[in-house]
Formats: sequence, structure tokens, C-alpha cells
Amino acid sequence: MHGLVNRALQGFLIDTYGGVTWDEVLSQAGLPAGGFESMLHYEDRLTGEVIVAASAVLHKDRCTLLEDLGTYLLSHPNQEGLRRLMRFGGDSFFDFLQSLDDLSGRARLALPDLDMPDLTIQHDSHNRFVLSVRWGLPGAGSVFLGALRAMADDYGALAFFEAEEGEDGVERVVIDLVDQSFASGRSFTLGGRVA
Repeated sequence: MHGLVNRALQGFLIDTYGGVTWDEVLSQAGLPAGGFESMLHYEDRLTGEVIVAASAVLHKDRCTLLEDLGTYLLSHPNQEGLRRLMRFGGDSFFDFLQSLDDLSGRARLALPDLDMPDLTIQHDSHNRFVLSVRWGLPGAGSVFLGALRAMADDYGALAFFEAEEGEDGVERVVIDLVDQSFASGRSFTLGGRVA
């Protein structure tokens, strides 16, 4: 697993629950103090062990923990760069959803060795989408569920989300887009901050 993935998990736990909780998670996972380096690679099992330990320490089931991670990745001030990158997916939440097929490829352009989930988005009906997520780490669908909720809020869209287990290791997120202009979204300009 790429260190960026582990670093994101580490940042989520520290920013949300504090350094003492992170130290307890590392201890329960049997990992050395400190944490992960962004540009190194780690065995996938280490990521899984951190998730199991965090679930135990926080008394949260795996799906809820990973959904919270997805929300954090696109809403926490420390993750503004990722939020901005995701906003380049379109001017509306509808456009953003349709761009999800390209997300893994775009990420690999920036970091060729980043192991990204394979994403497929299907537009089932006028306002219904199904995102299929295939990745070696179970729970990626929950991460995307939280991330999509955060992005809907960011765009000011009203949408309902439901996670479904698929077949052959594919996880699905069903998105019912009720209203793209339900509320004012967070401000976003292509050029970033204006001085």
C-alpha cells in the first residue's frame, strides 16, 4: 500500500481523535511508534491492521470508521488540496459524478505508483448513479460513500447514498441525486485563493 494511503489514515485519526488515540492504535496494531511516511510503500496487511485496531480503540465498526475517513478526506481543512483536486471533476455534482470513471487515471498521472481503486460509474436513470469500486483493501466503498457525501455538501446538492456489497470483491455506492442546487455550496474558484 502506498504511504499516502496510510498517511491519510494516520492524519484522519490524529486530526479527529488526537495523538494519544493514534499511539494507542499503533500499539494495538503492533506497529512501531511514529507512523507512516508518505512516499514509502507498505504491506497491505499493515493498513488492514491499523483499521482493525482503530475500530477497536474507537468502538466503531469498520464501515462507519471508513465512511468517516472518506468524509474527512474531502472536508477537513488539512485536506483542502484534495478537495480542490476533486472539484476539477465538474461544475456541478452531476458532472462530478460522471467524471469518476477518470479519477484513478488522473491520480496515476500524478503518482504512477499509487494503487488507486478501479472505479466505474453507471448512470442508471435520470437521477440515479451506481459507483462500483474494486480495490484490494475491503471497505473502499465505505470510504467513497463518505467522500461522496462530503462532495455533495461541497456542491450544495441534496443526494441520498447507500452502500451495497457486490460480487467478486466489488463494492457499490448507490447515489440518488434529488436536487443539484439544494443549498449554496462551498466557494470554489479555478485559480485558488485570490489575494
